[in-house]
Amino acid sequence: MSLTNKVINSLNWLIGGAQGSGVDSAANIFSRACAEGGLQVFGKREYYSNIKGEHSYFTVRVSEKEIRSHVDEINMLVSFDSETLLRHAGSVVAGGGIVYDSELVDVKIGEVPSLDDAFRDRLVALLEKRGRPLTVQGILDYASDKGASLFGIPYFQLLEEFSTKIEDHSLSKLSRMVNVMSLSSSVALLDFQFETLGSAIRFIFRSKPKIAELNVMAANYAYEYTRLHYDASGLAFGLTTKKPLPDMMLVQGNQSSALGKLTAGCRFQTYYPITPASDDSEFLEANAIVPQAEGKDGSILVLQTEDEIAAITMAIGGALTGARSATATSGPGFSLMTEALGWAGMNEVPIVVSLYQRAGPATGLPTRHEQGDLLFATRAGHGEFPRIVFSSGDIEESYYDTIKVFNFAEKFQMPVIHLLDKAIANSITTCKIFDQQRILIDRGLLMENVPDSSPELGDANHYRRFRLIQDNKNNKDSDAKYSISPRVLLGTENGIFWNTGDEHTEEGHITEDPEIRTAMMDKRMDKLMIALDQIEDEDKATWYGIDEPNSLTVISWGSTKGAILDAMDKLIEEGKKIRFVQLRLLHPFPFERLRALIKGYKQLVDIEMNYSSQLGLLISENIGISMDYLIVKYNGRPMSSSEVYNALMRIMSGEAPRRIVLEHGA
Repeated sequence: MSLTNKVINSLNWLIGGAQGSGVDSAANIFSRACAEGGLQVFGKREYYSNIKGEHSYFTVRVSEKEIRSHVDEINMLVSFDSETLLRHAGSVVAGGGIVYDSELVDVKIGEVPSLDDAFRDRLVALLEKRGRPLTVQGILDYASDKGASLFGIPYFQLLEEFSTKIEDHSLSKLSRMVNVMSLSSSVALLDFQFETLGSAIRFIFRSKPKIAELNVMAANYAYEYTRLHYDASGLAFGLTTKKPLPDMMLVQGNQSSALGKLTAGCRFQTYYPITPASDDSEFLEANAIVPQAEGKDGSILVLQTEDEIAAITMAIGGALTGARSATATSGPGFSLMTEALGWAGMNEVPIVVSLYQRAGPATGLPTRHEQGDLLFATRAGHGEFPRIVFSSGDIEESYYDTIKVFNFAEKFQMPVIHLLDKAIANSITTCKIFDQQRILIDRGLLMENVPDSSPELGDANHYRRFRLIQDNKNNKDSDAKYSISPRVLLGTENGIFWNTGDEHTEEGHITEDPEIRTAMMDKRMDKLMIALDQIEDEDKATWYGIDEPNSLTVISWGSTKGAILDAMDKLIEEGKKIRFVQLRLLHPFPFERLRALIKGYKQLVDIEMNYSSQLGLLISENIGISMDYLIVKYNGRPMSSSEVYNALMRIMSGEAPRRIVLEHGA
């Protein structure tokens, strides 16, 4: 199979099947193989909110250069069920390929029970319009008409032959290897070397060596069969290995923030199971003992609680002891946490909440993506209390940002809500190995002991935990009236103080005195101004692209970052002038930093994964500027760089409405 005249190492590969049938394993093997082969990878996982049976698919984009998002077009579709073909075959580009089970071609659309009515009706209308049969063969014919190459593989025939070869006829057990065999067939058609694929299989199944070797043998059998029986000359795409970059690694989004917590010194995490946040805690559970230098081990206690109220209150208790503490949840769980969040704000407790957004309201789309919790995160809770809301844009950022949010929580003594989302949690990417030289741990004003004559001691020698300090030199450039008072660990000698949900004195005693109330409110809320003064500008907002006054300026936050950057790179290559401002600190709002970044720029475009352009509303509220264009998406599927590129092209051509709604997604 010659790679002459083919697009090499620029591929969008998709595998699909029934949930629980090995889609994730196959995609992780393919991603690992490409990464071991020196290629850059970005993958995303999509799945329904059930355990088994419904449609699941995983897209993996591969390139020799940096990639940060997915695209809509499919170059290689790998399937081992009917539904994957019915849903995705129509998106395969001319010159692309489809690997499928040849025994499924006669399956009728009405015989696939997991298809929802709305999609079935659209598919029937499409095939009827083109005069194609209402079967799997009909959608394959449609794809072939568009220029896709079809490769029907007799999976179960191969399984029978393979079982005879290895003298193991328990096909019910071996049928679980269809995912690896279909993956291997696609790799053979792309002319990617098998040795790298075999290494990736062994890595993914490294905890089960016998199963790993059985899968390697089955994959090799399918690989050689495909090379012998199928002509891939019609494929316009191929893969080949390069020398791996020494400083690159493959990491999943549900690992990066958890790894950041371990690095930050988080010692206590609580959670109640909820998609997509649970993966964060489950990774920590699986890595609770962390080898460290000098033969010592670090550890973290991860506790599954009875509900989200218990999760946040236990984490608050952990923080009061001095342990860096966190809880991880999603929108419905965060709703239950809001009263305790206010308690933490009232008592100046440094607690981190990892908020993995998904589509709402109520249960919403529990396994799908959205950025709908921004306003909720900035305002959740009754009354007024300080909190920091900080957002990460990608997997690599989420690692370093997790360390920063623990520093923010302790330095400014308040809850920090770290906004992540399903798109980040369920993605996989190659990125640079995390640089430990960039890590700084700042525990703020933490007193390990309290001398008998300490000025922090008040009435009855009780510790003035909430002391109203007005002479801190660090605040000379701030509008803040009061400074941050030192905290002590529970149990510290001479460190007796009270915590209560009521308004309190400097020692923590309940009070309703109007002057003390005003002073304590000022003390707590002043910390937002102190945070704005002390957080670095690059952590508030940063920019990318061409910095010229006539450049189109895109403003966004969170996981839209990758799609925007990839689309922007393509536009700049085409001679367009465009820049991207990424907001990271979302509360307190960095109004001065944003004003400086957008001053003099005429066209502003807000891009978000929610209905009401929530960041645009915050910008208008804080600096009085309205966006010229809004690009939004809220169907539960992440933005692709293809969609963002097309929408920005419409704006640049002057043919776009003020609000563009993106709708792609299977």
